[in-house]
Amino acid sequence: MRTAEELRFLILAAQREGNRLLGQALKPLGLTSSQAEVLRILEEHQPLTLTGLGELLICESGNNPSRLVDRLTAGGLVDRQVSALDRRHIELSLTEEGGRLARRVAGIEEDLYRSIDDAAGGHDLQQVTGFLRTFVAGLPAGQALARRIAISEEPRS
Repeated sequence: MRTAEELRFLILAAQREGNRLLGQALKPLGLTSSQAEVLRILEEHQPLTLTGLGELLICESGNNPSRLVDRLTAGGLVDRQVSALDRRHIELSLTEEGGRLARRVAGIEEDLYRSIDDAAGGHDLQQVTGFLRTFVAGLPAGQALARRIAISEEPRS
């Protein structure tokens, strides 16, 4: 097997196993990993427009996560309000219940990140993440991740 082919399948296997573990941990909350990602993004950056949310999502392709948001709104986790600055825009924010679930999701994610750190066992993850950033640079998911990294590095007011 070529090294590039093995790398492709290792990335796919790691992604599937990570999603499986995350999905199992989220199941008691009644959330999918995509729904959990929306809650966490809103927790950190609300209010956001639907387009603004779409630009930060990695789980969904494209910039229109309306069906995903519709399910969270119907479940009482996300609130939609007309923007005070521009009535053509709808701003999304978490309800009280959505905020509570987002904090629980953050704990689940932290457990997953600890297990990844443990599995790394002293390997230099900076080299791996550097390569993967280069690999996805310019692609939609890579651009969404770059936006999230940039926003997370901005000073909070």
